[in-house]
Amino acid sequence: MKKYFFLFTAILMLISGCNNSKTPESFIGAHNIPRPKAPKAVGPPRILFMGNSQLEYFVSTSTLFQELCNANQQHINVQQLVTMGVPLDKVYYTNKTEANQNFSNIDKDGNYYDYVVLQEATPIALNDPEKYKNNLKFIVEKIHTNSPDAAIYVYQAMSPVPYTDSNYNNYYNELRKNAMGAAAFLKNAGLLRIGDAVKDAYNGKSGYQYLKDNKDRLRFGRETLHFLNDGGFLQAVFIIYFYFR
Repeated sequence: MKKYFFLFTAILMLISGCNNSKTPESFIGAHNIPRPKAPKAVGPPRILFMGNSQLEYFVSTSTLFQELCNANQQHINVQQLVTMGVPLDKVYYTNKTEANQNFSNIDKDGNYYDYVVLQEATPIALNDPEKYKNNLKFIVEKIHTNSPDAAIYVYQAMSPVPYTDSNYNNYYNELRKNAMGAAAFLKNAGLLRIGDAVKDAYNGKSGYQYLKDNKDRLRFGRETLHFLNDGGFLQAVFIIYFYFR
């Protein structure tokens, strides 16, 4: 029961976050990027998660996403290509055999992948917008070979420092701006607004309290923070109810 209560709370929080941004200037900018349109799938659609430790560390985004889809009778095939601590181009080269096999697969509806989530390494997403765009382009060109109409979601990274850090908002704004620019650079691409959702959670949207016994329930880490259970569920629910409904 507690799990479903959290799920309901998270949905409300995310709805509130999408409709009432605390940064109106960047919120308006986000609307200049259209939501990508997924192709019509024959049979269950297929999604690829590709990136590093923001997708798979203390909790697994792909596993949570699959389980929540199953619990809601939403049939979807889930795949991931993940390597810790490296940019997207190195994720590809580290998993080159599997990646090339996946990207060469075909589906009778003309698109092997229907949805693709691409999560760039935070240092690149924050400090090197050109490499960010080039890495995304490199991966998307390979995906488009047999998935020309796939809906591409660029992962908006969350500020890597604690919410109490004086640099939290500066990193948040820069990551958001760079992700928007990268998404606008690609065909049929949009923004997966994880950074916004995390910021709204820290801001207490819908009454959520991120501190318990003076400990952050969303994220944990030293140099870079990673999702704990609350954050992992927030991310999975966000993807399901705002992009794949």
